[in-house]
Amino acid sequence: MTSQDVDAVRVVLEREQAELNRQIDELDISNDSAADFDENFADSGQVAAEQGENLVLISNFRDQLAEVEAAIGRLDDGSYGRCQVCDKPITEARLEAMPATRFCIDHA
Repeated sequence: MTSQDVDAVRVVLEREQAELNRQIDELDISNDSAADFDENFADSGQVAAEQGENLVLISNFRDQLAEVEAAIGRLDDGSYGRCQVCDKPITEARLEAMPATRFCIDHA
């Protein structure tokens, strides 16, 4: 991978990292900027359901963020683009579609 390629991938991953952090901050109920839920709302079941959905989304976003941050770490240590199972190169098309992937298509 050329240094230009690495720089381009880093830009994509850092943008994705920033977007995931923004989404987590937006949904995190412990954060002041999160969506307000009226605790005294007549349909507290609806509020609880929405809060539960937010927690699931936050968990998914955090998992995705961990993958993106691990990919950035692989860029830094030079192992980006190699399958973590067989150590063969991951195809360009797969990396383009899923920049944070750790596995070639055979081990996905």
